[in-house]
Amino acid sequence: MLVPLFIACKKEAPIVETTSNQKEIISTHLNKGAYKYHYMDREWGKHIDKGLEKDSTIAHLWQQKALPYWKMRKYEVALKHYNKAVKYDRQRYLGRRGFLKCIFQKNYEEALIDFNNYKKEFGHTYEQDHSIEFWIAICHLQLNEYRKAFNVLNNEIKKQEKEHGANWVNYLDRFYLGIIYLELEDYENAIIEFDKVLNEYVFFSDAQYYKAYCLNKLGEKAKAKKLINIGKQNYKNGFTFNEGSGANFEPYPYQIVWEWEFVESIIR
Repeated sequence: MLVPLFIACKKEAPIVETTSNQKEIISTHLNKGAYKYHYMDREWGKHIDKGLEKDSTIAHLWQQKALPYWKMRKYEVALKHYNKAVKYDRQRYLGRRGFLKCIFQKNYEEALIDFNNYKKEFGHTYEQDHSIEFWIAICHLQLNEYRKAFNVLNNEIKKQEKEHGANWVNYLDRFYLGIIYLELEDYENAIIEFDKVLNEYVFFSDAQYYKAYCLNKLGEKAKAKKLINIGKQNYKNGFTFNEGSGANFEPYPYQIVWEWEFVESIIR
């Protein structure tokens, strides 16, 4: 799978340049200070605060100050600091704040506001290897706005296939399209999407879980039972979401954690 390395923007809105003095502050208080410690260590924040005392307009320092609080699920505190990062470098951090609100805070209406504002102000972008349209669709999905979610994600997938080919599309884009079909009770098309996902990520237990659910809904109980047993073993072997910094700390929407017994009881 290809990962997009270039972020295209429709409007010219350059990311805030860092002055030589600010670079020196970052070097002193991040590179030679906070970065010598784990971000959960109190010294991390102390070094950053010293840098902010010298210049409180450095967006990167505010973003790094917020980091531990996202991991500790202290979302209001994290946002208090992260909002300053957005204030001083809006293009760099606005879309990222939308992602954090979506995956960490799970405030989908607020996340939508950030994503839509980013699109209006700066155009297209990627967050965590996914297009901003992907995240907009996830927010609509989580707000039970399934038709909106379908239109946004389906159009984005078609656009990517047309511009870059089918192999460009991230497996999670197709996974969530399958989830949307499932919520719309279109189990046949849901299975088609889950099969595309499993062609790329063969042991993806979450896709196997939901495919089994759809098979059962279509009356194919034997196939569903067999697949759920395979999926449960793959889950035990660690084959689930592999989204890096996000999924390591927060479950993604529809990520399977404890529900295996639930589906097993339905299929019996």
